Order: sequence, then structure tokens, then C-alpha cells
Amino acid sequence: MSGGDGTRRVRAGRRTVEVHRPDKVLFPGGGDAKEYTKGDLVDYYRAVAPFMLPHLRGRPLMLERRPDGIDGPTFMQKNTPEHYPEWIPRAEVAKEGGIVRHTVCDDTATLVYLADQASITLHRWLSRAGGVDHPDRLVFDLDPSGDDFEAVRKAARLLGELLDELELPSAPMTTGSRGLHVIVPLNGRHDFDEARGFARDVADLLAAAHPDRLTTAARKKDRGERLYLDIQRNAYAQTAVAPYTVRPRPGAPVATPLTWGRLDDPELHARRWTIADAVEQARTNPWSGLLNRGRALGPARRRLNALRG
Repeated sequence: MSGGDGTRRVRAGRRTVEVHRPDKVLFPGGGDAKEYTKGDLVDYYRAVAPFMLPHLRGRPLMLERRPDGIDGPTFMQKNTPEHYPEWIPRAEVAKEGGIVRHTVCDDTATLVYLADQASITLHRWLSRAGGVDHPDRLVFDLDPSGDDFEAVRKAARLLGELLDELELPSAPMTTGSRGLHVIVPLNGRHDFDEARGFARDVADLLAAAHPDRLTTAARKKDRGERLYLDIQRNAYAQTAVAPYTVRPRPGAPVATPLTWGRLDDPELHARRWTIADAVEQARTNPWSGLLNRGRALGPARRRLNALRG
């Protein structure tokens, strides 16, 4: 329902959230890209909430806000502003010399409120507020040197095969940008140093086996045309884009989970889904059961060490 003051009131669970200036264009159209407004963003996040919230609940967030749309300034928000409603949870995380009060998104109303704040992209911690030092996700970011998705597809298959050999469950996700993330669920008993060290050794082993295609070089000038196997997100206070979050690019592409089998789809690319059709993909439940299969890294580490000789 709409208010006479230019606001729109959106029912979200047990709450009603006011959306201000819903007709404001956040994603200008042009070329093949459609135009999308703040109201469109709100409608998308409200619709995708049942599928997105399991990936957000209990996690500190960093919010990528674009109040003037994707062509305007970017605000990377960690601390929750004081004017946010008290019903939105905060996670207090210690930092050097103080505390950061991260926003936590546990329900649809919070997701709608954040969309009203032009929080286009939600970046989540890989650990939960109750155990910030112990991640329950491992993320490999496959970052091509250009917009070459075929290179990403090949690298993802190689990584998936190696993770299978290590007997770790995994699944891919389009980033809505250029590459893919490959996610491995953990049991939350390892600290970030252990998780990151394991991810680094996996990436190093894969890059050593395919030195012409893959690299773990952090500096761009050292990569050449090779795809970068980025494991840097697996560290304390680092974040990764949340599943089903929108990216600030023309056409409003969405970071979208998929099955390994979908990797063979010739139509697949990093920006395959947008706010126009990502909910339809979410309803197929591509990561069915994955998040309940968190593993310890001990057995996988022993297998990895054997492969490394």
C-alpha cells in the first residue's frame, strides 16, 4: 500500500516496513539492461527472503549501499547506524580499540528495511555472531583475468573434482559479476587460520597442476591471463557476497547458487540471473541438503597431504 507522502508500506512477516521513494531508479536501463527502481529491489528481496535468510541468519554483515543508484557513490557500512529500528539485531564484534556493531538480518522485515536503505549488496561473514572466530563456510573465489566465463567453468570443474577427491561436499554459485564462488560447508570447529591454511594448500595444489591456466598470485601483475584462485576471504572479519544478493551492475544481476550439473549449461555465465528471474531459480533448491553437511577438515587435510606427497 502507498502513503500520500510518497512512501510505500510493505508487509513483511509480522511487521510493516516503510519504503521511501520506491520509484527512485537504482539501476538505470540502457543497451540490453533493464531499468530497476528501489521498489523493484524491495520486491525482489521480499520474494527471495525464504531462500536467502538461511544464509544470513546470525551472521555479521557488511552492507554495500548505493543511495543514488549504481552510478553514484558507494558506502561500505559495517557499523549499524543509531537510527536503525531497535528490532533489527546487532552483532558486537571486537576490533582494535573498540567494537563494531554489525547489522544482522534474521527476518524478511530486516531484509526489506535494508533494501529501503539502498543496501544493494549484502556481504556476510563466514562465521556466526556466536562464534566469530570459527567459520562454518569455506569460499574459493574463481576470478578470471577478463570476462571469460569458459575459463571459470573449467577451473570450477577442476576444483570440484579435487574437493570430491578430498571427500568434501561443495557447490558453486554465480557471483553476479565475472566469476564463481565454490562453497564448502564446515562444522565450525576450526579457527580461521586453519581454514585459510587448508584453502591455500588446496588452491596451491590445483595451480601447480595447471600453471598455464591457474594462479594463486595475489598481485595482478603476476597473474598474466591466468585465472586467480582467491582464498583471501577465508580470514577473520573478511566477507563474501551472500547467496541471492544483488550486485551493483547494469541489469541488477544476482549471486545465485546452482548445482554442479548446471555448470554444463551453455547459457550459464556469471550474470545469468537477475532480480527478474533469480527467485525462480531459488525455488529449485539447488543446494538442497548442502548446508547440513558441514565437515571437519582433519580427514580432508590428511588426504590433501597425501596428494601433495
